[in-house]
Amino acid sequence: MVSSARLARILMLWAFCMALAVPRIALGQEANVHGLTGRSHVGKELFDRYCFGCHGPRGDGNGMEAIWIEPFSHTGQGTTIVKDKPRDFIPAIFKCRSTPTGTLPTDEDIFDAITRGFYTTYMPAWRALPENQRVDLVAYIKTFSPRWKTEKSGTPINIPTEPPLTIESILHGREVFDKVQCWKCHGPEGRGNGPSAPTLDDDFGYPIRPYDFSSGTRFKCGESNRDLYRIFMTGLDGTPMPSFADNIKPDEAWDLVHFLRTLQLSLKSPELALFRQWEAAHPRQLKPIGQP
Repeated sequence: MVSSARLARILMLWAFCMALAVPRIALGQEANVHGLTGRSHVGKELFDRYCFGCHGPRGDGNGMEAIWIEPFSHTGQGTTIVKDKPRDFIPAIFKCRSTPTGTLPTDEDIFDAITRGFYTTYMPAWRALPENQRVDLVAYIKTFSPRWKTEKSGTPINIPTEPPLTIESILHGREVFDKVQCWKCHGPEGRGNGPSAPTLDDDFGYPIRPYDFSSGTRFKCGESNRDLYRIFMTGLDGTPMPSFADNIKPDEAWDLVHFLRTLQLSLKSPELALFRQWEAAHPRQLKPIGQP
């Protein structure tokens, strides 16, 4: 039986080794969101309390709890479920951004991600934390990647005012969906079951499933029409979802937003109601998506 004195020495030695194993991070980053200034040294205390278990002491997504939330893909009854690994902050590759693909997100982008959480993952919403503490966390998260020392955040893309909803917009959006081949991943009906879907991995080699519009669940990066516009005009870095900023014009992007809403059958959106009304008056007039 180990004596209490020996156990204390073992624990002290273990703590010392862990301290050596985890490199000291040079703090000093700041973040500015909603007029609040985040301080990385305060953010570290919050990270150690709330985030350490999943994201790990190095911020590489290898926390003590990460072993229980490794990515997996489960297929059954026609549905594929993919869970994400905790985010590795070292490469500073963020899915949800307001900035062009390949650029660093703004402080507000990271703040929004912390606040919102990520649906279909183990990352919860942290709205319960006061705003100033969430901004402190943003500052500390930026200390994990050397990119923040040499790069600035990208400039947010311009999102023009949403045009009025019309059936012409929806029908043209359907043509855009077909033309840029969104259906290859998302499927002709937007169910996330396109021909390319089973082959998709993220940049870290983990399986990833295209969004299933028919589920009606919240998008990973928001829920409004503006959020949806931003998602496919910035892309989701680190995933097979590219930016379409060079492929479609802003008015076409809004048309695509209006059409995509018709695929969310459970939401009963104005877009879906208008499309259903048009379909009833014009049966069998639409060419199936994905066919020549």
